[in-house]
Amino acid sequence: MKQTIVIFMGGFSSERAISLKSGNVVFDALDTEQYNKFKIVIDSDEWKCFDESDAECHLNKGNLRIESKLGWLTPDCAVIAVHGSPGENGLLQSYLEMVGIAYTGSGAYPSALTFNKRDCLSVLKEIQVPCATSYLLSRGDEINSTEILNKVGLPCFVKANCSGSSFGVSKVNQASELQKAIDTAFVEGNDIIIESCLTGTEVSVGVINYQGKAMALPVTEIVTNNEFFDYQAKYLGESQEITPARISESMTEAVQTLALKIFKHLNLSGYSRSEFIFVDQIPHLLEVNTIPGMTNESILPQQAKAAGISLSQLFSDAISEAIKRKKLITT
Repeated sequence: MKQTIVIFMGGFSSERAISLKSGNVVFDALDTEQYNKFKIVIDSDEWKCFDESDAECHLNKGNLRIESKLGWLTPDCAVIAVHGSPGENGLLQSYLEMVGIAYTGSGAYPSALTFNKRDCLSVLKEIQVPCATSYLLSRGDEINSTEILNKVGLPCFVKANCSGSSFGVSKVNQASELQKAIDTAFVEGNDIIIESCLTGTEVSVGVINYQGKAMALPVTEIVTNNEFFDYQAKYLGESQEITPARISESMTEAVQTLALKIFKHLNLSGYSRSEFIFVDQIPHLLEVNTIPGMTNESILPQQAKAAGISLSQLFSDAISEAIKRKKLITT
């Protein structure tokens, strides 16, 4: 008997367009012989459900039951491909737990924690994870440029505390640029984080639960001609993403070990992607993503391919693990 799978995509943030691409990649990768597949597109004022022929289906948000040409169906599992809110900050996970539906990826609390860069870095400092010096600002706070720059130095990065895909991120090279960068970041949220600039080789490491155990994927080196790995570099081809990274075996082992340590300490599941910069051959954490991009341009699919894992295998295994995890919790 086929399992019924829903793929959540869209969302409320600037990352909506990327989420729609990711969700469609997931949808296409799932085997139609194995699954009844439905897309659920989330917008700020409505949810819409579509079947494999793109026909709209009635969706009961109270219990997530779907009325389709196959009759009323209750999903066996939800694949969350919503970047930003409400998929990456724990809100959608909490909803799915309330209606009793298994879902891929990390739980509500770990998702919320990693989405908040300041809180995540604070927790990881407990296990001595190296990271940049940072300064937090909330909307309405007095902005003391001298104090900020005395702490983080120049150049520095200004970014929203709860956001992704490089929206609202600026590199500040001169003190005169700081206020504009702060204003740009506040467009994305009420809290921003200002970090010292780390110089070195930038890499990305995916970690997945696969066939019952956590494993680090091959490391990707990020090379961009832009000021940093911004939106254009990530999604518009203005970068090179080299897998495996051109780093030593010892550096590869160090960053994979650290990525796995972070994955386990934060109680993550499913898959994650963490970004690092090597400073004097020591990996320093930039951020952790619990719902990494799954577009054709995205890094984690490249890493899975390098490890000999197809997207179909990756998502099918994630679905199986999510269903098993729910059964363990409810029995």
